Amino acid sequence: MKKIILASKSPRRKKILEQVGLNFEVAASDFDESQIEFETPQEMVEKLSFEKAKVIAQRNPGAIIIGADTVVIFRKEIIGKPKSKADAVRILKLLSGNTHEIITGFTVIEDKKSITKHITSKIKFKKLNEDEIKAYVATGEPMDKAGGYGIQERGGLFMENITGDYFNVVGLPISALAEVLKEFGVDIAGNW
Repeated sequence: MKKIILASKSPRRKKILEQVGLNFEVAASDFDESQIEFETPQEMVEKLSFEKAKVIAQRNPGAIIIGADTVVIFRKEIIGKPKSKADAVRILKLLSGNTHEIITGFTVIEDKKSITKHITSKIKFKKLNEDEIKAYVATGEPMDKAGGYGIQERGGLFMENITGDYFNVVGLPISALAEVLKEFGVDIAGNW
C-alpha cells in the first residue's frame, strides 16, 4: 500500500478520510497562503490546495499527498474564518436567510504527477434571529471555520437547503477525491 499523507491540520478533513477507511498520515503544510495571487475564488482554492500539497510532497518523495482549501462565497465576497466573536456575528447575519457557495479545491500529488480540481456546493440558510446567532457564537464553534459555522455540528441547524456535495461543505468532497485517487492507484472502496 502506498503511503498517503493529508496535508491539512483540519480535524474535519481527517475525520472524513477516517470515515471512509483510508489509511493515511497527517502532515500539516506550513505554506504561506498570503503568497497566492488569484482572480477567482476557484483559482484561489485550487492554487492553495496545490501549494499546500507540494510543500509536503517535497518532504515525502514517493508518497501520495492530498491538499485542500475551502472558501465560503457570499455575493462575490470571500468569507473566511471569523477574526473575532463580533465578526462571527456579522458573518452569520450576512448569511441569514440567504444562499452562499462553498468551494473546495483539492490536489493529489505523487512525485511529478498532480491533479487539481474544485467542487462547488450551495447552502441556503434559514432566517436566524439575534438570539440564535449570539448563542451559537458563544459556543465558540464558529471561530475556526470559514463562513463562521460548521454544518456537521450545531451550525447544521441553520441549513434550510443544500445543493451539491455535503462533504464539500464540511471541507473535503470525498466522492470527487476518491475518483482522483484511483488515477494514483488508490481505490478507497476497493480496500474495504
